[in-house]
Amino acid sequence: MRSVSEEPVPLHEEFIYCCGAATHVLKCGPWKDLSKDESKNLPRLLFMIIPGNPGLAGYYRTFIQALYRGLNQQYPVWVVSHAGHCKPPSGMEMIEDTDIKELEDVFGLNGQVEHKLNFLKKNVSKDIKLVLIAHSIGCYITLEMMKRASELQVLRSVLLFPTIERMAQSPQGKLMTPLLCKLRYVLYMPVYLLSFLPEGVKASLVRFALRGMKTCDESSITTSVNLFSVDCIANILYMASQEMLKVVERDSTTIKQNLKKLIFYYGTGDSWCPQHYYDEIKMDFPDGDIRLCEKGLRHAFVLDASKEMAAMITDWLQDDLTKL
Repeated sequence: MRSVSEEPVPLHEEFIYCCGAATHVLKCGPWKDLSKDESKNLPRLLFMIIPGNPGLAGYYRTFIQALYRGLNQQYPVWVVSHAGHCKPPSGMEMIEDTDIKELEDVFGLNGQVEHKLNFLKKNVSKDIKLVLIAHSIGCYITLEMMKRASELQVLRSVLLFPTIERMAQSPQGKLMTPLLCKLRYVLYMPVYLLSFLPEGVKASLVRFALRGMKTCDESSITTSVNLFSVDCIANILYMASQEMLKVVERDSTTIKQNLKKLIFYYGTGDSWCPQHYYDEIKMDFPDGDIRLCEKGLRHAFVLDASKEMAAMITDWLQDDLTKL
């Protein structure tokens, strides 16, 4: 399925309100509208990316472009930011100015699940099959989506570095839980002060923070500049605090019910979902497609390995796509 062409691909960008919250959407391909009212030329399949946290769509720009090329530009590939995980353009507020409260606690973990389901309901025809590609906490969200909306035509769900259990007990969780749950408000003031810096200075600070990486995706640097927004970082940290408290037990029931649709991909040195989590789920579901990374990719693969990950996924899904 992979194409060696590196030519620019069509990329459409939108800032919309979904469940009353600012949402950033990136779409690869000529399909901008997949609602039921569009023409008969709808694709049979949509690849939808469910981000990790921070859930800024821009981090996945290179990934969706590489995936779209690898699919020979036959299917649309979209990434939808988490609610409020974006810096809205000038003139757009983080929360829609309306008297209608579409969803209580939209920025919380439960709200983010409903946010994705609402987006699909309003923007994608129910006749279109889905490949859900989830990253980190996006994997938890994806399993919840499959649990709550069994009517979704999910062909496959690819769960990358899945934080679906015991987050606070993971090595990184033990370090971050006190900060996220008790001290996150302390971070707001420095972010507020840094927000007044020129954009070029912000980009330089991001480059300095990522200086230890041999290669870094340029889109990750420009996207990270959005983290200097107080509203954006507040929503990111609030969701993260809920992750530590709510992502406790693995939902083995939903996994068992959807096992043939799921692909898990665990890291070997992942401090958010350590290797013994992989060992345990592999033991509990010996017939599942549960893989362990042999390439040394980091949890935040979008920073430097988007093309490599996209190539692997297209290989994994070739059999599914040939049967369509």
